[in-house]
Order: sequence, then structure tokens, then C-alpha cells
Amino acid sequence: MAHRLRPVELDFTLSAPVRLVFTAEVRADPAAVYRALAEDVEGWPGWFTAITSARPTRNGAGREVRLRGGTRFQETIMSTEPGERYAYRIDETNAPGMRAMLEEWRLTAAGSGTRVRWTMAVDGSAPLRLLMGLAKPAMGRAFRDAVRNLDRRLTSAAA
Repeated sequence: MAHRLRPVELDFTLSAPVRLVFTAEVRADPAAVYRALAEDVEGWPGWFTAITSARPTRNGAGREVRLRGGTRFQETIMSTEPGERYAYRIDETNAPGMRAMLEEWRLTAAGSGTRVRWTMAVDGSAPLRLLMGLAKPAMGRAFRDAVRNLDRRLTSAAA
């Protein structure tokens, strides 16, 4: 059963009770990484294997995302800064215990590539907060694998 989450703003990435932050570097430039994140929403399952489907909604102002295991999200795009930042708030989910969630992807030039920083900011019940903390290593692996897959995808497309 889906439920509405509390709407939060971009500064929630600084104040959320649970903040998971991961970084990795890719060879692709920030503009290419940004396009994959913000403009090729339907391509996410091709590099982020936890995602089974993603599609833009509301004429690009939102997204609908489905994860392996059946979790679903209805999202609002909060920031689109080409080559720098892409962020979205989860408005509705079927994940139990969640009260608020925002994800932010920050991109910065790093040598001849891009440093990618993903922040997952969450508020929820005590059991959910505990679970998020315990899941941090697995989330980190999923992020690193996804970014590695994205890098391969972008560098092979450029070749």
C-alpha cells in the first residue's frame, strides 16, 4: 500500500536523521553523466541494477521508479543543474516506515572525468533508520557498481 511522504526541500540533505553519502569517479565528463541521470531516465535500469524500471512523469517534473523486490517511488524533481546537480524528492512509496526522502547527485570535474557524489537523505521510523544504517555497506556497493556500469556505458557510447 502506497503512502505519502512529508515534502522536504533540498536542504534536507544536510539535516535528515539518516544521511548516506557515497562518492566515486568516472572517466566521462560531468555533462555526459548529467544527461544519463536527468535526461535518460528510462535508461537507469541499464546501469543501476537495483532499478527495474524508471520513467519520467508530469512532463518531466517527476519520475516513477520501481526497484527489485517491489519497492515503488513517485518522485518530484527538485533540482536540475546541468553538469552539476540532479535531485529528487520521494513523494509516495510502498516502503514501510518512511516519512521523508530526498536523493541528490552532485557532479564535479575531477581530472579528465567526474567525481559523482550520491546523497540519500531519509527520515523514518526507528526500525527504518536502523535498517538504513545496517544497509549502508550494501548501498555503497550498489552505488559503486552502478557508477562503474554507468562509466562503461558512457565511455563505450563515446568511442
